[in-house]
This record gives sequence, C-alpha cells and structure tokens, in this order.
Amino acid sequence: MNPAATKRWYDDACGTALALEIIGERWALLIMRELVFGPRRFSELRANLPGISANVLTQRLQGLEATGVLTRRTLASPANVQVYALTDWGLEAQPMMRDLGRWAARSPRHDPFAFMSPASAMMSLQTLVDPDKARALDLTVGIRFPNDAFTARAYAGAIEVVRGEPENPAATFTGDTMQLRVSFYGKAPFGAAEGMVVTGDLDAARAFTDLFRLPEKVT
Repeated sequence: MNPAATKRWYDDACGTALALEIIGERWALLIMRELVFGPRRFSELRANLPGISANVLTQRLQGLEATGVLTRRTLASPANVQVYALTDWGLEAQPMMRDLGRWAARSPRHDPFAFMSPASAMMSLQTLVDPDKARALDLTVGIRFPNDAFTARAYAGAIEVVRGEPENPAATFTGDTMQLRVSFYGKAPFGAAEGMVVTGDLDAARAFTDLFRLPEKVT
C-alpha cells in the first residue's frame, strides 16, 4: 500500500487534520483543481502546474489515488491514453477549494497576475461571482483558451462550468487566462490589446463580465 494512504501527521480526531493528511502535500490540491472539470492526461497536468517535476507529480497522483480522491483509467480506442479523474468523493471537495481560494484572494500577498491555468481561471469565475447579480441572469457563454474551451452559465446565483464548446452561446470570449483576468476583473474593453476578443451579443458579454469582482484586501 502507498505510504500516503496510511501515514498520520497529527494525533487529532478532527476532520480538518485528516483532510490535511489526505491533501496537504505540496501540489496535491492543485492537481485536484486541474481535474475538477474532467479527466486529464499526465502531460496536461504537468503543463498546467509549472514547477512540478514528473517525479513529484507521479508521487502525488499515486497518493491521491491510494486515498480514494482520484482514479486512473485508459480511454477507449482510438485514443488509448491513460487519464486521471476525480472520484465522486474527490469532486465533493469543489466547494472547499472555492471557499479557500476566495479567502486567500483577500490576502495582500495574492498576485492576480501570476500564472493561471485554464481550469484555475474557470474556478476563479465560480469563486468570485456576485451571487445577487448572477441570480438575475440565465446566460450561457463560451470561453476559449489556446488549448482548452469551456461553457459557462450564469444561473440561479452561481456559475456552472463544463469543459467543451457550448451549442448556442450568447457570446464567446477568446484569449488566454491573462486576458480573461484583465477583461473580467480589470474591466478592460473587449478587443483591446490586453483584453479578450468577443463574438456574439456584446451586451450579453458585458452583462456576464459585470458579474465578477476581486475581493477587497484585508488590512
């Protein structure tokens, strides 16, 4: 059995202590973040986690699999590639990840312009949406990154996200994750050099981006 599945860090019955034993290793929670919107190959995980080595990624994947957080499988032909996916129990950690991100974004040490993967960018929209504004909308948009695409729906006070192109989006945003942040949080004009390119209904696009704000920093 993998040692990560059995070792104990704390002599403490609290569930928080056990959670840290399961996902407290460096990179573990970020690996889970990358899997929230669907299975990923080893190479995709490594590309979206700058700084992680192949050896450490392998160790963390083995540890998370041993504790039941994720599973691995081989896609059917013609792909025939191994992918990693969160288990149903692993997916239950989504609200915790969003709450932790919202809390940490208020720190003066938070750098909104550091590297951000597509999955991280989409989770940030779920995390930093204004629920009151989102409650008044039912709006679906597409968000295209250079190597990934997502469908985002503002509905019932939240943002639903699935990987893949939407069928009939009100608007589609195209750019990288930095351009998304500049447009959604910095409110840069669409089509500006630093912002995202938008096609479709511009009023719907503006209504969607108006749902998001960075939280105030603590003093």
